[in-house]
Amino acid sequence: MRVLLGLWLSLAGLGANGEEPPMPDAVAFEVKLEVPLQEIHEDFCWFHPRCAAIPGAGQEGAPAVVMTLMKELSASDFYSGLYFMRTDDLGRTWRGPIEIPELAWRRDGKGVIISVADVTPGWHAPTGKLVAIGCQVRYSESGEQLDDVHRANCTAYATYDPVADSWAGWRVLEMPTDPVFDFCRSACSQWLVEADGRLLVPFYHNRTAGEPSKVTVFRCTFDGTEMRCQEQGNTLELNVVRGLCEPSLAAFHGRVYLTLRNDERAYVTVSDDGLNYEPIRPWTFDDGSDLGSYNTQQHWLTHGEGLFLCYTRRGADNDHIPRNRAPLFMAQVDPVRLCVIRATEKVLIPERGLMLGNFGAAAITPQESWVTDSEYLSLKHGYHPSPRGGNGSTFLARVMW
Repeated sequence: MRVLLGLWLSLAGLGANGEEPPMPDAVAFEVKLEVPLQEIHEDFCWFHPRCAAIPGAGQEGAPAVVMTLMKELSASDFYSGLYFMRTDDLGRTWRGPIEIPELAWRRDGKGVIISVADVTPGWHAPTGKLVAIGCQVRYSESGEQLDDVHRANCTAYATYDPVADSWAGWRVLEMPTDPVFDFCRSACSQWLVEADGRLLVPFYHNRTAGEPSKVTVFRCTFDGTEMRCQEQGNTLELNVVRGLCEPSLAAFHGRVYLTLRNDERAYVTVSDDGLNYEPIRPWTFDDGSDLGSYNTQQHWLTHGEGLFLCYTRRGADNDHIPRNRAPLFMAQVDPVRLCVIRATEKVLIPERGLMLGNFGAAAITPQESWVTDSEYLSLKHGYHPSPRGGNGSTFLARVMW
């Protein structure tokens, strides 16, 4: 009975004695917007820019920062191999984009193109390696996604050695043999490194791409070369349209928070052990109204006493933008009620007549975090420079704490 009461109070956003807990103190932040890359090209647009900091590898003891990104090509979700940019002076200068030969397209001998998309990089301090995790996709020559072999849709990872300045090729992560993992992706997903060096990695999965996806978090080992699944958490399900996908994790004050994409609205939940999560609930503002984020991803930032969500949403005079995917916002989260505090909301990247979304969010130094995104300017798909200023910029929004 005590456990059930505790769960009910948690879901209701109430403390152990039934009283309403205080709202967290607001953590101040400012936003400085920069454009490290801007390009208009007939055949592609830059997509999925995400950063990871490598401590001490930059100038004068500062971190180096690697940004991974790729090209979207002639069909929807048809992606090139991986490129990267690097800065050693905290973004004052960049080199790249540089194609990574080890992570370029490959073919299987039957004309099928194999690539890895939706990549999120992160630093693994115990091994001194940067790890990039994404989903392996098989394409026809025209860019159609194929499900032509068993487990065509799977998760892959690669590593970057900053000392050698070299990348190792993609490796496929072996999942349990249960058919419910035959379609299994950790894609556009923030993952975590625990104190002992193990990883918490969220996946969306099911038997086929045509079934609503479920979400599960695995605890994985990583020895600098090979990643292995070790422990599986509970399964989260929502049989609405395509189900739950693109899950992202954040650790804050001893708990692990999980945000989830769904076609109709965004969802959130929390865990005490990083593996097993409470029932999901819709993202709302602190007044109880729906957040308005739907059919795209959300990501986290944490700093000191603050937990923050980055997202797009309806209700910002942006109905002219497909899926309301601009501007990109950030606001502080109440970690007890699991809601967004409306008064703290700020625009990270403005709406300039083009879609955003498919972005990255990462801590860089104790003083700043970076959120990176690209305007969706695809001449192939009929998206052109906008009178409102959209010109295919890849943005770096510095969140200054």
